[in-house]
This record gives sequence, structure tokens and C-alpha cells, in this order.
Amino acid sequence: MLNPVTDAINADELIKLALKEDIFNEDVSTNAVIDGYVLGSVQLICKQDGVICGLSVFERTFKILDASTRFEFFAKDGDRVKKGQLVAEITGDIRVLLSGERTALNFLQRMSGIATYTAEVVSLLKGSKTKLLDTRKTTPNMRLFEKYAVKVGGGNNHRYNLSDGILLKDNHIGAAGGVKQAVARAKEYASFVRKIEVEVENLEMCREAVEAGADIIMLDNMSPEEMKKAVGLIGGRAVTECSGNVTRENIKNIIDTGVDFVSSGALTHSAPILDLSLKNLHSVSGK
Repeated sequence: MLNPVTDAINADELIKLALKEDIFNEDVSTNAVIDGYVLGSVQLICKQDGVICGLSVFERTFKILDASTRFEFFAKDGDRVKKGQLVAEITGDIRVLLSGERTALNFLQRMSGIATYTAEVVSLLKGSKTKLLDTRKTTPNMRLFEKYAVKVGGGNNHRYNLSDGILLKDNHIGAAGGVKQAVARAKEYASFVRKIEVEVENLEMCREAVEAGADIIMLDNMSPEEMKKAVGLIGGRAVTECSGNVTRENIKNIIDTGVDFVSSGALTHSAPILDLSLKNLHSVSGK
């Protein structure tokens, strides 16, 4: 499926939940017009230019309904596709092709949209040292797929979930009583192999984070001028990341600040879908 074996297992569970959401008891429309097995074929057509992503999820959606469903793909994840391009042909029980259509397309369109948007943003950073990161601002139960799509689009993944890394944000800092106290407690609690990232909102907090020994400093909602000063203040003593309403429209303002990473929630929460469609369904002769 996606990559590690555990991802494939988790993906299956999530795909099954999506199918259950769409086929609670039965597909009454399909069952009303088709009362038995009919072998059929349908084409997956791209209706926009973009980056295709999620073909294995698309395939798995149908195979969960019927393992005998067959696929011929004419593109792979990460390929740039054009409007009108034939991406795949699917052959199987017409009832399965009809019942799985919307769920399979929902996954594929969403993931392809994120990959396309990410690729656009990555292209804007070309020539700079700054690398693009996603965030945890994902659709509930879609994080596995959405973060995979970011990677296919050329971006990088930030932490996957709250168990994956330490990021001390404003409310953590407030609860601990300050930057120094928050970092000290994190160092005491966490294993020495875990890095500690601290979100700062101004140069004073940035100075405190450096002095406290933070491994990564996130410059949150700072102006480009403030970010330049913060990067100079840090002076290579910590990895730098900037965040805060970063989109493809304004990311060019960040290139000259010298930050190592830029994180953008827009990659997953604001990317439009890539329009794809299943067309030309027809019965075929065969076993």
C-alpha cells in the first residue's frame, strides 16, 4: 500500500470505515438495477492537470469489496497527469465498480489534490535551502493518506502525531510558567534521544529558547524581518522553522529569511481536490 507494513494495515481499517460510511446496509441504487454478477469495465479519466497520488488506495478500495477486481494503470503516484488522460482501466463485477466508485474517488481526488498543491509550493522554494513541512492540521482519519500525499508532492512530514515528537507551543509554555521552565521539564521527562522543539512568537522568547537548549525553534507568525533577526540571533545553535498562515501565495516572502524549514497547514487543510472521474462503464465478455 503506502510504505511500511503497519501503514498498509492501518490504511485497510480506514478504507473499510469509509466504505461502511457510504454503504451502511446496501447500495440500493445498484441493487435496484442489477440483480446479479455482470463483468464490466470502466475507465479512470483525469479532468485536470496535476500530480496523481493515491492509486494504491484507490485500488485497495475496490479489492476490499472484491479481491478479483483487476486494474491496468497507465500512471504511478507522483506522475504529472493531464486533463483528459486515461489513468487506469478497472475490470470486475459491475456492482462493485458502482458501489466502490465514490469512496475510491474521494481518496484519490483528495490525495492527488494535496500532492498537486504541495508540488506547486515546493517549486516556489526551488533554489533556497528552506524545506517544506506539513502539520497536524489534517482531516480526521485521513492523516495517513494526506501526509503520504505531501511526500509524493515533494514535501516533508513534520511529526505524525502527539506521540511522535516534543513541540512546546504557547499553551505548553504558559502551563509550565515560561520557556526556560518548559524546556527544562521536557528535558527531564523525555529520553535524551528525543529532540525538543519550542514555538516562539518574538525575539525575547527566541533568546530564551536558545539559552534553554532547544534543539529546534519554531518562529510563529513573525514578519520576514523579525525572522531574519531571529535566525541571526540563533546563529546555528538550533534548527529553525517558521510557521503561521503560510500558503503558496505568500511563501516567497520567507525564502530570504534563512530558515531551515517552513511548515504549512494549508498543504492539507486548503488544497483543492484534483478532479478525476470514472467514465465509460460497460459490460464485457469474459470469465
